[in-house]
Amino acid sequence: MIICCVGWLATGFIPRFDAAPGTPDNPAMDSALRILITAGPTREPIDEVRYISNRSSGKIGAALAEAAIRAGQQVTLILGPITAMMPEGVRRIDLETAAEMHAAVIREFPSHDVLIMAAAVADFRPRFVRGGKIEREGTLAIEFEPTVDIIAAASQIKRPDQRTVGFSLESKNNLDRAKQKMLRKGLDLMVYNPTRTMDSPTIESVLLYPDGRVEELPCRDKADFADILIERVTALFR
Repeated sequence: MIICCVGWLATGFIPRFDAAPGTPDNPAMDSALRILITAGPTREPIDEVRYISNRSSGKIGAALAEAAIRAGQQVTLILGPITAMMPEGVRRIDLETAAEMHAAVIREFPSHDVLIMAAAVADFRPRFVRGGKIEREGTLAIEFEPTVDIIAAASQIKRPDQRTVGFSLESKNNLDRAKQKMLRKGLDLMVYNPTRTMDSPTIESVLLYPDGRVEELPCRDKADFADILIERVTALFR
């Protein structure tokens, strides 16, 4: 099953997942994967009304969810504050901050087969959140601290029958950095893509595997890319 990251508050119908993937009590594993997908940005508060975020729309997460549904898979979405439309009838968890997404992923991943971490999670957050609204007086200095590396944390609790798939958004053609992140975080597949794909209807990508395989995918519609990635994710279980 593919799991998608969603927001902090759960909305919609929430099914139960009692049996762990790949166990005798889970015969559905033979026909469908339980996929957990995260999508969209996070918002890291500065004060009561302001926050730090990014331009991610959640389009790639929506495309992945739709592709997984077409392939007959079960999908859970974990979503930041997205602007893209998500498929109806899918279990979704809506949240805002990186800390909330981290908690949701760690809670949900054990009952899924694969995590696709497509969310554009903030790398840093303000170290201190000001109470009320900061008045406009002179200059403002904000101290930042790193957020939790969510997919690395998920990989630490990953069982042998589970898989983790990450995205590496880079401003330069730096495949080596993406490869290093894949190996350091213990991922089963890394999607390298340039920053210009953010909030775009198309995506140019390179799929990287721990065994050294590299698959270049020229620029294409995100829906077409999603179909390919779901196929590759399914192949990870063969």
